[in-house]
Amino acid sequence: MLDTATIEPSRTPLVDIGINLAHDSYDHDRAEVVARAVQVGVTRMLITGSSLQSTQRAIELVCEAPERFRCTAGVHPHHASELDDEQSVALAALARRPEVVAVGECGLDYFRNYSPREAQLTAFRRQLELAVDIGKPVFFHQRDAHEDFLSLVREYRPRIAGGVVHCFTAGLDEARAYLELDLYIGITGWICDERRGEHLKEVVRHIPRERLLIETDGPYLLPRDLHPKPKSRRNEPMYLPHVLRAIAAARGEDPEELGAATTRNALELFSWESADVRA
Repeated sequence: MLDTATIEPSRTPLVDIGINLAHDSYDHDRAEVVARAVQVGVTRMLITGSSLQSTQRAIELVCEAPERFRCTAGVHPHHASELDDEQSVALAALARRPEVVAVGECGLDYFRNYSPREAQLTAFRRQLELAVDIGKPVFFHQRDAHEDFLSLVREYRPRIAGGVVHCFTAGLDEARAYLELDLYIGITGWICDERRGEHLKEVVRHIPRERLLIETDGPYLLPRDLHPKPKSRRNEPMYLPHVLRAIAAARGEDPEELGAATTRNALELFSWESADVRA
């Protein structure tokens, strides 16, 4: 079992707004993963739905611990080719569930192009329409597709109930474009990567406190600067306070005050307090 003693706990309850807890890498110790997160102050987690299967599993996890979890319902651009008419109907039914507080993870990914771009655009538009229809915010994904992504989001932004550009790794121009649309920006442990994430230390200084969210995106994006380094490369929510402190250091702010702000932001965006999963 991993030792939480190497992670300085947060005195402020934190929300991990992006954790792929339905991923099979957590199947053997999911309860322990959650317990470690709670031990260091990560008291609530938003479980990412990135396909019909993972969304259904995420809903099941929320039902097991509604005081701890909420989830999203969506189809990641990697799976966009799968979102036909039948799957769209099934996704809409899942997205209406009270356990679900956002549509997504959805968007565009031209870095991998696991689905053709036209399929990605079609799937993204379908999920934006769904968000408009059910009045829930959007959990956005964008990689190497800024112009097409921004065009679609601008089209739908007046009709959607907000959203977060999750796992933001781009530059200041992209961040400003999303902030102009009154979106939240989610920052991960990418900021802890001295090879690829150093620019984020400048970017985060320009994100208003009221538009900042924090996430691990586990099991991906394990912070590179953890000491001692865990034997496993798997990321998990217990590392969220570490990510928060990296962001706070870059901004020159107190991590407890910043953490409290990100928690308020998460609860507001996802209507966490008002969502009754027992409905």
